[in-house]
Amino acid sequence: MCPLQTRQGIRETPLHMYNPLPSCITIKRSPIHGLGLYAIDTISEDTNLGLVLFSDQSAKLHRTPLGGFGNHSENPNCKKIWNAQDDIAGWYLLTLRDIEPDEEITWTYTLYKPFVPISP
Repeated sequence: MCPLQTRQGIRETPLHMYNPLPSCITIKRSPIHGLGLYAIDTISEDTNLGLVLFSDQSAKLHRTPLGGFGNHSENPNCKKIWNAQDDIAGWYLLTLRDIEPDEEITWTYTLYKPFVPISP
């Protein structure tokens, strides 16, 4: 299992360690577009993969490495969720179902409207 934060808030990776991507995700060529995120290990449903988009004090938006390599899908296996209760308020990526090794991690984009929630 990927050492990530579950929806229940259980953390298996120390907070002080920074990794640009969770240890169960890598970047590879994508048939969807350019490069994409892929599972290395099985990732369980309802897993919070991490922060994908946040704004700074000037309201400027910043994409994280996790958010920068994700591709759009009309049939996604993840969704963005707003969370203002963790260390950094922003959009996080939550798995909608189990994701198998070598499966691309996708979500539905809301281009130019990052604060509009999308339901899969």
